[in-house]
Amino acid sequence: LKARGENLLFADADGATTFEDLVKLEENLKEIEVDGQGLVCGSRAHLEEESIASRTVIRTILMYGFHACVWIFAVKTVKDTQCGFKLIKRKTAQIVFKTLHIERWAFDVEMLKIAEMLRLPIGEVSVRWCEIDGSKLNPIVDAVKMFRDIALLWLRYAIGAWKLPEKQE
Repeated sequence: LKARGENLLFADADGATTFEDLVKLEENLKEIEVDGQGLVCGSRAHLEEESIASRTVIRTILMYGFHACVWIFAVKTVKDTQCGFKLIKRKTAQIVFKTLHIERWAFDVEMLKIAEMLRLPIGEVSVRWCEIDGSKLNPIVDAVKMFRDIALLWLRYAIGAWKLPEKQE
């Protein structure tokens, strides 16, 4: 982990989320923090109804399918696991990032699953977000990859092929 500071922010390079919302994440992180641990996700869940109107039917079906798959196999405490605007305490990052196995789109899901399994404090706050043209996401191909990653994530932790680190006190 090469980042410096007590709180570490990561954001998608496309700038879809404004940095003005960082204050909301910082406030929520202060509220949920326990023993120097915590992770807060920016969320677009409040924009879901509005975005459905502008999506194709296939994208809407894939979105609901992905959310269901994530909820069933991985993360139950966060509605929007894929928003690329997250603030994490250094102590939490040192545990979670060293444990990650997935390096593709679903790495956020594994990160949050690890945090949930270790019972680390997790928050979610709404952020402003705008779709940026030029997405590299292929809805069908990448949906298959993400569903596969999430199913394998669940299976590997369930059978003990992937282990959790000890929670640092």
